[in-house]
Order: sequence, then C-alpha cells, then structure tokens
Amino acid sequence: MKSGKRSFIAFIKERKMGLNDFIQKLAATPHICQHSEVNHFLKMDENQNEAEDGGPMYLSPRSSLAEDAQIKPCDFDYLKIIGKGSFGKVLLARHRETTRYYAVKVLQKKIILKKKEQKHIMAERSVLMKNVQHPFLVGLHYSFQTTDKLYFVLDYVNGGELFYHLQRERVFLEPRARFYAAEIASALGYLHSLHIVYRDLKPENILLDSQGHIVLTDFGLCKEGLEPNGTTSTFCGTPEYLAPEVLQKQAYDRTVDWWCLGSVLYEMLYGLPPFYSRNTAEMYNNILHKAPVLKPNVSNAGRELLEGLLQKERCSRLGAQDDFLELKHHSFFSPINWDDLMAKKVAPPFVPSVSGPTDLRHFDPEFTHLPVSASLCSDSAAVTGSVREAAGAFPGFSYGPPSDHAFM
Repeated sequence: MKSGKRSFIAFIKERKMGLNDFIQKLAATPHICQHSEVNHFLKMDENQNEAEDGGPMYLSPRSSLAEDAQIKPCDFDYLKIIGKGSFGKVLLARHRETTRYYAVKVLQKKIILKKKEQKHIMAERSVLMKNVQHPFLVGLHYSFQTTDKLYFVLDYVNGGELFYHLQRERVFLEPRARFYAAEIASALGYLHSLHIVYRDLKPENILLDSQGHIVLTDFGLCKEGLEPNGTTSTFCGTPEYLAPEVLQKQAYDRTVDWWCLGSVLYEMLYGLPPFYSRNTAEMYNNILHKAPVLKPNVSNAGRELLEGLLQKERCSRLGAQDDFLELKHHSFFSPINWDDLMAKKVAPPFVPSVSGPTDLRHFDPEFTHLPVSASLCSDSAAVTGSVREAAGAFPGFSYGPPSDHAFM
C-alpha cells in the first residue's frame, strides 16, 4: 500500500478543493473505505489535520468531506427573488424538510465562464467556508451544483442593506455610525487575520439582521493568500470607494479595506461618499488630489479617525502597521466594549421592523415583484457543447455539513 499512500497524499496536496468529488468516488468503493489509512483520513477534522504546506485545510465545523446529504435544488421552495447580480439571482428559499429559511444564491455557469470569472466564484466559496467563526460575516450552509447552475445556501438576513437605511435617513447619528463601523472593522480584521482582503466594502454589501447587527456579504472580489506585507494589483472595486493606489493601478495591500471603511463611515456621518461627484472623472480627481471635507457636526475623534483612514498614502493610513488593532484602540471607538460587541451583547441602536422571515419590506420591490423561475428546481439544460464544458468547470464546488449538523 506504500505507493498507494504516496499517490493518495499527492492527490490531497494537489486537489484540496476537489475532496468532495474524490470522497464520492471513495464512497462508491466500500472496500477501500475500510482500509485503516483511508478510514483515518475520513474521520479527521480541522483541529487534527494540517495541510502538507503547513496551513490548515479549513474543514470548518460545518464542513464535511462526504456529500452524504446529497442536497438538491428541489429540497427547497423558492419563494421570492430578493437580489440580482451579474451572474444570477438571490432568492428567499424554505427548506422543505426543516421549514428553515435561507438566502440561496443561484449563478449561471455559462455566464461565469463567458466572463472568465471561475476563479472569483471559487474564491467566494472558499472565503464563505471560513466565515463560520465570525458573528458579522454571512455564513455558508451548503453549496452544490447542477449541470448549468451553481447554488450557495446562505444565512438569510432580512433587515435590509445599510444602503437602504442610509437612503431613507440620509445620515446616522454618531453613536449609530460608530456601532456599525466597529462591527464592520472587526469583520474586516478577522478576514485580514486569514490573509483575505475584502476589496468591495460599500453600503450595498453591508446588511442588517433582524436584531440590527451588521452582516457583511458578497465575497466575490476577495483576494486570498495576501500576507500582512503582501500586495496585489487587480483593478477592482466600486468607483465611489476606490482607494487612490487602486485608481492609479499601483500595487496595494489590505489597507484598501480601511480606506473603504473610512469612505463608508464618512457616508454614514455626512450623507455622501467623501469624494463623490456625478462626474466620474472629477470624482477620481478628488480621490487622488483633494482632502476630504470634514464639517464640525462630527466629533474631533470622528474627524481624526476619518483623516487617518482616508490617507492618500497607504503607508501612512490608519491600520498600515497593526491593522485592526490600530482602529480598535482609536479614541473614536473608546465607548465600545469589544468583547461585548463580539458576543453581540451590545444592544444595536436601531432594530429593523420585520414581522418574520417572509417580511420583505426592506428588500427592493424591483426584485421581489419579479417572477420566480420554475427552472430553479431542475437540471433541465439541453446538453450542448458549452453546457458540457460548464458542467465540469467547477470541481470541488459542492460542500455540505456532517449529517448531524445538517440545517442547524
């Protein structure tokens, strides 16, 4: 068995992301499963196992190597469309057996392939699997695929986007803005500790749950594997929130997230992003060359924090040295008890009015009025060449918790 063991280890090293597929094949060959080496492998968990490169394999407590649940699109009733994106839709769905509610993100494989976005989708899945340990990041329960679609089964959050509430109220009072900024900062700090840069912080990607806590969502632009001193250079983000170094197509690091937090905090306190102009060229010029206008309706500590986060030079930006710790110890956040915040013991300053999971008042009617497609519950794609290509383009995408954790 020695040569078999060597090839087995090589396989793990090369295809960590494809373990689910591999295990399905193993499960179909029961006599192999009984071998002591294989049996030990099947039982290992995140705490016992380190990948060969010295890093954890991120088989989280919700994770399972085997897709024993074999979840399918028809395990859900799809009730309403609650969001739309470039590659598909987000739907409110109820699991038929447990009657629990989830947000199910359904993506069209052919559109992803056409735009060459497979890497971003697999990165999103990878980041979602690491989110389970943080209170202010949306969690993944399952991911699965059909011939033509990808499905993410996510926490359902129905308190509305921060963007929606900000539009309605124009500005937030400082204590409320501080509370949101603290929860967002702790989520970003956690991602950074996993060497992940978020890169697309904006009010549309920040949700409120039914109690009024922050839930960060949409990890499609995340960059994984960025060490504390590492840089990357992909041009991405949202125009109003782009950091100067991204705009100039220079190398950038995790401090882009602190720039974006500064922009979002400014918007919460003043009603518009700091360098906003309807004229995009003018807005870009403002980002690169203008100082943010800090009116005196914000405390000295608030203005000082904004100045620190909106430093044009990333090396001088707040967070450049000790990342989240620098924000945590800033005087603006002195009223925050961070342990209580992480334990959700700090009462949110605003609780969205929702009567229950099917209350969609905080979602845009533009989405909720759209008809739900019957094809969500089938794998009825005609098998053309492009569909065949799409079918095999996402190895290792599927993921499910152990059977005793299913739909907890």
